[in-house]
Amino acid sequence: MNDRRLPMLRRFAALCAVLVLAITSLSAFIRLSGAGLGCADWPACYGRALREAQQGATPTAEGAQARAVARLAHRIVAVAALLLVITMAMACLASQPPLWREGRSALALLGLALFLAVLGRWSSGARVPAVTLGNLLGGFAMLALCWRLLRSAGSAPLRAARLARWARVAVVLLVLQIALGGLVSAGYAGLSCTAWPDCGGHWTVLSWQSLNPWHEPVFDATLPINPPGALAHMAHRAGAVVLAVVLLPLGVAALRSGRRGAGAAVLALLAAQLGLGLAMVLTALPLALALAHNLVAGLLLALLVGLADGD
Repeated sequence: MNDRRLPMLRRFAALCAVLVLAITSLSAFIRLSGAGLGCADWPACYGRALREAQQGATPTAEGAQARAVARLAHRIVAVAALLLVITMAMACLASQPPLWREGRSALALLGLALFLAVLGRWSSGARVPAVTLGNLLGGFAMLALCWRLLRSAGSAPLRAARLARWARVAVVLLVLQIALGGLVSAGYAGLSCTAWPDCGGHWTVLSWQSLNPWHEPVFDATLPINPPGALAHMAHRAGAVVLAVVLLPLGVAALRSGRRGAGAAVLALLAAQLGLGLAMVLTALPLALALAHNLVAGLLLALLVGLADGD
């Protein structure tokens, strides 16, 4: 169908994807810098804010100005994205004939945006990983939906059932991997497993609670790390291996099926993500690498959602 709204929806969806990517990156900066990444006396400052809050002390002001600027930018961009999503939903459904396929994606985007807006009221002072996971997965889901809306408003998807099924499996595995990464981040377990395979001896104090998103991590005041969180870290590493085993042949299959751009992008993003993960462990979690790791995960999810839809 030749509808004049479709080119407009494509432009709006592309802009929305850029805005959501900025939102997720700003949110990651606020979360990770608040956890202590990039602080002066690294790694002693890792998790300091949480330890101080648990001990009833006043948190230090280190990095507060940068986070305040990031929060302001986050709110401005989030409001702009919400208005854009409302505009897309109205363009799809408030005029005749309704664009039901694109409208469903726009309504899902609107629901996620409102959910994240409500969740944001509890984000700043929250200590349980569940709030971090809600923000992380909700933001990535919005990015994937923006990409899906962009593709669906452009042209009819190319059907390749076997490749699409494979990509759907990859999407599920990647979402689980992102959730594990969120648990590692929110549980301050980034330094809990710096050696392979025994995590430097921390395997002796592994705790299943590190996989419980409703369990607030508790620090030993004398340690800069959270040894019980090594289980979440080990699970995240194992998930990376499993995901690589799935994505590598998926990228090759996409190349062979004629989707050269998507296949090459899958392989490139997979290589970048594995390289970033390894570099983070070897260099003790630099803030820039952690932010890049978060960004590549979002791009990879959007790309796989496109393949799962048959693009």
